[in-house]
Amino acid sequence: MSDLHAELADRLDEAEWDWLMPHVDRDALVIVSPDLDLVDVGVAIANDDTGPVQGWIEQQLLRKPTHQQITIWNDNPQKRFKALILQPYVLIQDVA
Repeated sequence: MSDLHAELADRLDEAEWDWLMPHVDRDALVIVSPDLDLVDVGVAIANDDTGPVQGWIEQQLLRKPTHQQITIWNDNPQKRFKALILQPYVLIQDVA
């Protein structure tokens, strides 16, 4: 495991929706599909590994939240997500 992978794994946490809302306002929230490992995605973005990142975007495995999702989450501010801050982005995954 790389040092970056270990560092990002240590920074992986859970966050409630109301904590994440400010990041929507600055268009920095990125939803990561549950089919992907959140830390692996963080490593690829941090390393500017455009091949897999572009593929994930094209396959809709990485995307911005829709207005409908934001509305639903706003109605449930305690909804929890796995979250990884990777400036300037905050990567999130739904907690099942």
